[in-house]
Amino acid sequence: MNLIWKKVRTFLWVYYAYMVEYRAELILWVLAGSLPIILMGVWTQAAQGGQFGLSPADFARYFITVFIVRQFTVVWVVWEFEREVVEGKLSPRLLQPIDPVWHHVTSHVSERAARMPFSIFLVGLFFILYPQAFWIPSWSQFLLFTLSILLAFALRFIIQYTFAMLAFWTERASSVESFWFLFYLFLSGMIAPLEVFPEPVRVAVLCTPFPYLIDFPVSLLIGLPTDIGRGFSMTIGWTLLFLGLNRILWRRGLKRYSGMGA
Repeated sequence: MNLIWKKVRTFLWVYYAYMVEYRAELILWVLAGSLPIILMGVWTQAAQGGQFGLSPADFARYFITVFIVRQFTVVWVVWEFEREVVEGKLSPRLLQPIDPVWHHVTSHVSERAARMPFSIFLVGLFFILYPQAFWIPSWSQFLLFTLSILLAFALRFIIQYTFAMLAFWTERASSVESFWFLFYLFLSGMIAPLEVFPEPVRVAVLCTPFPYLIDFPVSLLIGLPTDIGRGFSMTIGWTLLFLGLNRILWRRGLKRYSGMGA
């Protein structure tokens, strides 16, 4: 266990040092995730008429929490893995006594630590400018939210890493992720809370993995009605499904890999 922890700590520190070299780029990435804040302005104005069942303050809390969730769950592994396969950079990693996925996992975790100061600053600035949206969640809400964030990141990472496996068959595996992102954008709760969806559409969407990436964690933190048991079970279920598919594609893809040095 001591050896494993030493490896994990080394990976985290190495990738953290790498991430903080590009602080300016990190600021741009944080700002690039500010779409929920823009949509918050739209929905708070639309809520003035009282037609959506949520008050302007509810929408403000929802979208600032969406922004927070996005800071923890953003993933880019498909582009990195695609480049490694196409350029043959995967070959030396296959020689290491560790699954290459852990390079990507630790780089994502380290990036979260590097971007946190900028994210906290923006959230603090938001509550200074819009104090009526400030609220203090209960400990149970916070703990459930934290657990849902960890699971949402795991699900988002596994889904994208599964798409990345297609790089063994095509040079544009990222195109599949771009297509998937369109559904993610509209069905995850990033554009609008699932509460405002028509009931038949909402029921159908809840059977997909999308709501458990954003809407479910957000609902837990701000206190919107949600089925907690179903939410966690669906998140775990979809994660296991994509994990199984990922391992199948990984084993078959390695047989096709012909990168430089393979």
